[in-house]
Amino acid sequence: MVLGTEPGGDPSAETRQRGRLVVLGSANVDLVLGVRALPSPGETVMGGVPSRGFGGKGANQAVAAARDGGLVSFIGAVGGDADGHAIARQLTRERIDVSRLRRLGHATTGLAVVIVAGDGENSIVVVPGANAELTRLSQDDLDCVAGAAVLLLQLETPLAAASAAARAARGLVILNAAPAMQLPDELLSAVDVLVVNESEAAAQPAAVAQVPVVVTTLGADGVLLHRDGLPDLHVPGRAVAAVDTTGAGDTFCGVLAATLASGRPWPTALHRANAAASLSVQRRGAQNSLPTAAEIDIALSHAADQ
Repeated sequence: MVLGTEPGGDPSAETRQRGRLVVLGSANVDLVLGVRALPSPGETVMGGVPSRGFGGKGANQAVAAARDGGLVSFIGAVGGDADGHAIARQLTRERIDVSRLRRLGHATTGLAVVIVAGDGENSIVVVPGANAELTRLSQDDLDCVAGAAVLLLQLETPLAAASAAARAARGLVILNAAPAMQLPDELLSAVDVLVVNESEAAAQPAAVAQVPVVVTTLGADGVLLHRDGLPDLHVPGRAVAAVDTTGAGDTFCGVLAATLASGRPWPTALHRANAAASLSVQRRGAQNSLPTAAEIDIALSHAADQ
């Protein structure tokens, strides 16, 4: 789909023009452990004081988009436990529509154990819990997707639901292909924009070749936009002192999607998402590190002054 070119007579076109973004994906509680250096296989290392926060690629991206002013609906699943209720409250505080967030009494909420080294690098182990049960979408879910300007997907929930959502979408479909895996043609054929980092791009060459627009994040080297038939666009990296890279990619994706949903052009979206990610790595945690629209504006204005 091409954002801004809607078929005549579509009753949901007005909704999409208002910039609604739907995020379908995972929601977790994060247990964060700080270490001096990431352990090698078989190695035991001593950690600092553990902390708990909210995470999951889907929820992180939804919060990043909402903090940048996006109108966000979230489709996901949590357990009927205290963690699930806490996630629902947190997303609501972020002004995210959670009316399609499943609360599964028989399941536990997803858990991620995040190990963060002193240089900001991390390793993450995810226990999906309720996220693994997001296999089917209701008609209400599909209607919500169809009325969105942008659908944002990741790969921490079952592919069946992501594929169904992508096929139902009438706006722009963005897939953050993480974690890397082999993807079915029925999903890729419905994706307009693929967002990957360098390792994910190398692991999924078929996906990179099939999707017409590919955004590759390059860490400190910035981001590269490839569009079939157009010159590539490179946005340089921003020199910052990283303390924790957890959630940086999710920050980028959420802000990118929110900016595109608002109707702003690709260069604006890339610069804004790049600035947001550079702010997030200067703070610890996943959702704790996500910047607001005002903070992104200030970072962009400082860069323009230099």
